[in-house]
Amino acid sequence: MEDVFRNIGSKITLSQKIERRIETAIREKKLPVGSKLPTERELCESFGVSRTALREALRRLNARGLITIIKGSGMYITELKIDDAISTLNLYYDLKFDGNLIGQIIEVRSIFEPEIAKLAARQRNESDIIDLEKNLKEFLKCNPDNTQLEADLDNKYHLIIAKATHNPIVQVSMEPIYTLLPRMRNLIYANIDGEKALTYEYHKLVADAIKDKNDQKAYDYMKEHLKRTADVYFKYLHESFVK
Repeated sequence: MEDVFRNIGSKITLSQKIERRIETAIREKKLPVGSKLPTERELCESFGVSRTALREALRRLNARGLITIIKGSGMYITELKIDDAISTLNLYYDLKFDGNLIGQIIEVRSIFEPEIAKLAARQRNESDIIDLEKNLKEFLKCNPDNTQLEADLDNKYHLIIAKATHNPIVQVSMEPIYTLLPRMRNLIYANIDGEKALTYEYHKLVADAIKDKNDQKAYDYMKEHLKRTADVYFKYLHESFVK
């Protein structure tokens, strides 16, 4: 019987209700990007709430990037950009970074990146090819002692391919993952002899296939490249985190 008579009151505070009401209006485009919100006094009257509750709701909406508060001007609905989504995922991955996350990332890359390379081979333009070739040259001439630059160039290579799909969803999904590659590479690959040469070989094969618009070869070479990455992970990662 206790379950029948459990508390049915809402645990959501008044300020949270205001926040959700405004967020819903933004999602439903009733409040379009760039539109100006009513003044605090007008909002308090419309919602029938105190200024304290309203200001707390507005503070959270501003912190989440849904509205922008400009002193002396007013409050406006913010345009969310790709960088905003990427920044949030970057923070999540940074906070979760450990051996388990690296293993999960390698699994995700193995699933998606061969298809991304295939799409890039179909969608790429000449600017993308120029960026890829420039990246390969910089990677090849990189000082072997400069492992940080080498890792950054590895990150940039995969990001160029993702951008070459010209599909913003691919970029949003993959860029936060690629941002972790320097940390992963420094952790696992730094002391493995011959890794740079092998990485360059695979990068060149995939880039040439994309340049030739050979989507199947781009897929196959990327799959081989990531299989190698997975093999190195299983061999060395546990040792890196145990030390």
